[in-house]
Amino acid sequence: MAPGGRRITSADVAREAGVSRSTVSYVLNDNPNQTIPDGTRQRVLDAARTLGYAPSAAARTLRSGRSDVVLGLLPDWPLGPAVGTLVQRMAAAFAEHDLTFVVHPGTRAARPLSEVWKAITPAAVLALDEFSDADAEAMRAAGVEVIVAMHGTTRERAREMPAPDNPIGALQARHLANSHTRLGYAYPDDDRVAVFAEPRLAGVRAVCAELGLPEPDVRTVPLDPHGAAGCVQAWLDARPSVTGICAFNDEVAMAVLAGLGRLGLDAPRDMAVVGVDDLPAAALARPPLTTVAQDLTVIAEEYVRTVVGALRGEPARTEPVTGRFRLVVRDSA
Repeated sequence: MAPGGRRITSADVAREAGVSRSTVSYVLNDNPNQTIPDGTRQRVLDAARTLGYAPSAAARTLRSGRSDVVLGLLPDWPLGPAVGTLVQRMAAAFAEHDLTFVVHPGTRAARPLSEVWKAITPAAVLALDEFSDADAEAMRAAGVEVIVAMHGTTRERAREMPAPDNPIGALQARHLANSHTRLGYAYPDDDRVAVFAEPRLAGVRAVCAELGLPEPDVRTVPLDPHGAAGCVQAWLDARPSVTGICAFNDEVAMAVLAGLGRLGLDAPRDMAVVGVDDLPAAALARPPLTTVAQDLTVIAEEYVRTVVGALRGEPARTEPVTGRFRLVVRDSA
């Protein structure tokens, strides 16, 4: 930025290097049709670096025919550690392909999608939630690649990434079924994450049916010790008692642990608990929490690979985006 906050332009670089603006343009754009002496080229590059010159994004778009921006449409999800990590990993993976990842959260207060994509003029849109067919058609008509990674939808769209199989609930249930004959599911009290909670619960139900166990006892667990203690007591009062809990995530699992503590009970002696996400706090819980970890780097890279493939004109993928999941066994189960 020039003194006074003025943006550095190619004209400033030209004056600093003692060359014409066209020469600056040829050098900075690496124009293959122009032969620039090495000394002149180096003077331009040194001047640009000294002044902190950054080419206009709009100019880059005009030259290349598209921007380098990928617009990510997030649903109205709680922006917890798992979602934050996924966004960070996607941003890093896009950067390796010289693409900039910009996230737009889907909240009620957000601008209409049509205003957002027109303002940003992205090369591609990666949607993790529903949006209107009219928006999709308008974006494609403007030359924007639209890639949809839907969770829990039956709508079919071009460039839709199939939803992955969800092994999380099954991993939790199989681990607990080794020593517990009645399982419960600690459901979150936030409707925004039902799209994740339902497939995980379905996995628990499937394993219970497969192993001949009763249907899991599902209870909505609030993130406070008093409310969680009520759920714990109800599980223990059931007949037969529920002694193994598959929790939606680590936060809900730690609420269950807090509920146990409020009743003077312990895990795993009175009730075993398994979470999801392997948050840093999971290892610090009392007792340390058994949990399912997922490799968010792999998931992010697969999303990015799909977007980059679309920009290169490659055929749409037909296999689901998959992640690597592993059980991290600690004292709670």
